[in-house]
Amino acid sequence: MAERSLRGMSIGAKSLESDDNVDFAARTDVAYVCPNGHRTIVPFAEGAEIPKEWECRCGQIAHREGDSDAEADEINKPTRTHWDMLMERRTEDELKELLEKRLQMHRDGWIPDYE
Repeated sequence: MAERSLRGMSIGAKSLESDDNVDFAARTDVAYVCPNGHRTIVPFAEGAEIPKEWECRCGQIAHREGDSDAEADEINKPTRTHWDMLMERRTEDELKELLEKRLQMHRDGWIPDYE
């Protein structure tokens, strides 16, 4: 059976046409950046609607590079430190009183010294 098989070019796999005088569709490359820092470049057709978000290869949601809307929201929020959260619950006088109480407990031996 092997002797009778046809040898030659696989017709479906290769084209005999060249790329001469071929105009490709106009494209726009859009870069997306995820929170992990991965940068993905996706080509879109010139008139296509470009999404603001793209799923990254790591599974996170990536936003368009240069799209400052998401970055502006993060920048406008001030960072709350541990001290800020503590001052929301207690006044400075209460903290001084609590510190003095804990130091006295330490001096009296109620709190063991871990060295």
